Amino acid sequence: MKISIVVPVYNSPFIDEVIEDLFKYEYKIIVVDDGSDEKITTKYDEIDIVRHDVNMGKGEAILSGAKRAKELGFDAILTFDGDKQHLSSEIVKLTSHYKEGSIVIGNRDFSSESVPNSSKFGRKFSNFWVFLETFKSLGDTQSGFRIYPIDILDLSIRNRRFDFEIEVLALHSYRKGKIIDVEVECYYPPKGERVSHFDKFYDNWRLTKAHTKLMLQRYLLLRGILWV
Repeated sequence: MKISIVVPVYNSPFIDEVIEDLFKYEYKIIVVDDGSDEKITTKYDEIDIVRHDVNMGKGEAILSGAKRAKELGFDAILTFDGDKQHLSSEIVKLTSHYKEGSIVIGNRDFSSESVPNSSKFGRKFSNFWVFLETFKSLGDTQSGFRIYPIDILDLSIRNRRFDFEIEVLALHSYRKGKIIDVEVECYYPPKGERVSHFDKFYDNWRLTKAHTKLMLQRYLLLRGILWV
């Protein structure tokens, strides 16, 4: 299978380091600049840069990357965040488990003392609701380190920010798509170096709405049970 790496980026101070790390491998890299204050550039001509004029959200950036990958003839994309948390050396763990049409999630090792308790709780909370929505027990439903088949572009995804990563799992599951969980190492920076664009109020509100909608679809409409 032909897999391209998609890096969604919004005002990341580490993007040069991330690209340098990824460039050691022979993957086509697509960087999606999601309306950064200063346009993302790279010294590597081989890297495709897709730009949004304004910030449209991580989900929209991933979909833009998937559309570009499809234009280039790729079958799947591997999403790799621009905050240095993901390790390029772990990519092979995802690609080696990938099966055609599946979603592979990198289940991050959260045993480090630098991982805040709020992140550990948030992941458990998310995993619980995704289990109710998909009947799949997954270890890290908040991980952005994933492989998606290009045909996620065919899903009727309405959420375009961090809530995208929850909805895409549910919709993929409804059509009987396989989701594979793979344990990976990660780098979780100390508090002073941590970069996050997650808004604790607005993004948690969006996630709450997304989970509510998915639960209603699952149990009132029997979506994924009797109706796809």
